[in-house]
Amino acid sequence: QVQLVESGGGLVQPGGSLRLSCAASGSILSFNSMGWYRQAPGKERELVATITSGGRANYADSVKGRFTISRDNAKNTVSLQMNSLKQEDTAVYRCHANVGVFKYEYWGQGTQVTVSS
Repeated sequence: QVQLVESGGGLVQPGGSLRLSCAASGSILSFNSMGWYRQAPGKERELVATITSGGRANYADSVKGRFTISRDNAKNTVSLQMNSLKQEDTAVYRCHANVGVFKYEYWGQGTQVTVSS
C-alpha cells in the first residue's frame, strides 16, 4: 500500500508562484510514474503533469511553460513548481502514483490552490 501526502497549497495573487510537494511512503524509484491532477468546482478532473521513472515529463497544454514537475528520489517526493499563476489554475491539486507491474493507482488527499486578487 502506498500513501501520498501533499503540501504547499495556498492563496496567491495572479502572476505569483507556488510549489507543491507530494511525499510518498515508499521508494519512488519503484514507481512507474507520478503526477499531479487538479479539479475545480463544476469541472472534471484534469491531468496537469506527470513524470516517469526515467524522468520524462509531460504537461497539459494549459500549463506548459509555466509549471515544472520534478522528483527527488532521496526524499521520495515529487514536486510541482507553478509560476505565472492564473485565476483559472484555482483547484484542488492531487498527487497520483502508478505503481508496479499491475499499474495500481494511488491518490493523495489533495491540497487547495487559490489564485485570486
